[in-house]
Amino acid sequence: MSEPSDLARVRAALARRSSLALELPRRAAVALLLTEQAGSLAVLLVRRAERAGDPWSGHMALPGGHFHDDDGDLLVTARRETHEEVGLDLGGAELLGSLDDITPLRSSGLAVRPFVFWLSGPVTLGLSPEVSETHWVALEVLAQGSLREMREVEVQSQRLSVPAYVIEQRVVWGMTFRLLEDFLARIGRPV
Repeated sequence: MSEPSDLARVRAALARRSSLALELPRRAAVALLLTEQAGSLAVLLVRRAERAGDPWSGHMALPGGHFHDDDGDLLVTARRETHEEVGLDLGGAELLGSLDDITPLRSSGLAVRPFVFWLSGPVTLGLSPEVSETHWVALEVLAQGSLREMREVEVQSQRLSVPAYVIEQRVVWGMTFRLLEDFLARIGRPV
């Protein structure tokens, strides 16, 4: 399978600048997974399962989760959580780089490190009970802005109007929206 032409630009953009790491007491990692679909780059989004007591219940997100002491580092966390949530072993995936650490809007003391991976070849997912569905979204569609709008969400019993992507009636907002916007800015719009 040949690589999409935009992949070289993504590699170069991620190699140009080091990422900002935040030193906060709690750490987590997510995987921004890219693959080729219909000749262009696409990113995997997951919808978290509805679970009582989970602050991210039902949210659209990237695969990932909290650092465990036996992980050793956050890259191991991203790989472990991706395998647990969507059944992908990232051992053979190309690590393209990382983005700046990011913090959730409503959770102080947590820094999340995004790692960007290229998945060549066919991708088969196996969802855990933590994930209710997945969506591959073309980066060029995100970059065009047609999915971007303001939406009302509830955060700690307050209604807020936030920028979001709306993908097939699913709202991508908060940390995941900001992370995708940072990624698109870093690689240069449009894709």
